[in-house]
Amino acid sequence: MAGGNVGSQIISVDQSPLVDDNKENVEIHNYTLPFTVPGWYADAEQDWPGEARLMKVEKVLFRGKSKHHDIAVFESSAHGKVVVLNNVLQITEKDEFAYQEMLTHLPLCSIPNPKKVLLLGGGDGGILKEVSRHSSVEQIHLCELDEMVINVYKEFFPRIAIGLTDPRVTTYIGDGIEFLKSVAQGTYDAIIIDAFQQMGTLAEELADKSFLESVARALRPGGVMACPADSLWKDEFSVSDTVASCRKIFGGSVNYAWCTVPAYPSGMCGYMLCAMEGRPVDFKHPINPLNPENYGVDNGPPKFYNSEVHTAAFCLPGLAK
Repeated sequence: MAGGNVGSQIISVDQSPLVDDNKENVEIHNYTLPFTVPGWYADAEQDWPGEARLMKVEKVLFRGKSKHHDIAVFESSAHGKVVVLNNVLQITEKDEFAYQEMLTHLPLCSIPNPKKVLLLGGGDGGILKEVSRHSSVEQIHLCELDEMVINVYKEFFPRIAIGLTDPRVTTYIGDGIEFLKSVAQGTYDAIIIDAFQQMGTLAEELADKSFLESVARALRPGGVMACPADSLWKDEFSVSDTVASCRKIFGGSVNYAWCTVPAYPSGMCGYMLCAMEGRPVDFKHPINPLNPENYGVDNGPPKFYNSEVHTAAFCLPGLAK
């Protein structure tokens, strides 16, 4: 879920320590922190040079390695349980719901009666939990590269992984790009991509034109795609250029939205919302609001998303216009 090449104390997940209490200077790839950080996890990202975010580690709960991923889970003092995937901070219990709810409801609340949804990545179950709030949805296809991701979240984050229990969910373990190649044209009302560049083969092709064209091909006319995007505070990121590129591929309305996620670089996360040609889609004004009495498989309402936040997410500061 989060971006960047993280070094820090999580270097591997075999016998390497999560934190190093003995170093006066903690080396993080090409960065060295000029102070001692005993018992702390340092999230330093190559895309954000000159800065690092620190989280105090209370206890390491899990370290494991599969064919595709290194996964670490630890209990932090201020953010609850934290997941690090391939040395990249993924979620914290403190704020994961903001990211998950917005990535789900920004697209699904912008179209009438979505029935068939594809989720690429997202084996943690959080987005599935949010999709479950939409009673019009009849089928949810999850394509997750690594079954270990699913199992780790089931064990350590059952409140999030509850989304996997929705009977409408069919899970496919494998590469998302190959999965898309097997999908018939116009299959889905919505495709949600829960991946960043650091999360494997699928994510590395997110910005690739051919991959986005395969996503567009799998959507029906008027269908929508949502995926994470860079922060407004990233110097190299251009909202207008990204919108223009996506519009050429999808043909319909394209918008950038954002919300606050304290654990992520710059404290925020961006989203790209893209619609296919066909029925016009106005992402800024939800036409399919959540039913406040329908919790889906969850046991309560969303903590972050509501219709007012939905509209506000598309308000951009001057630096992004």
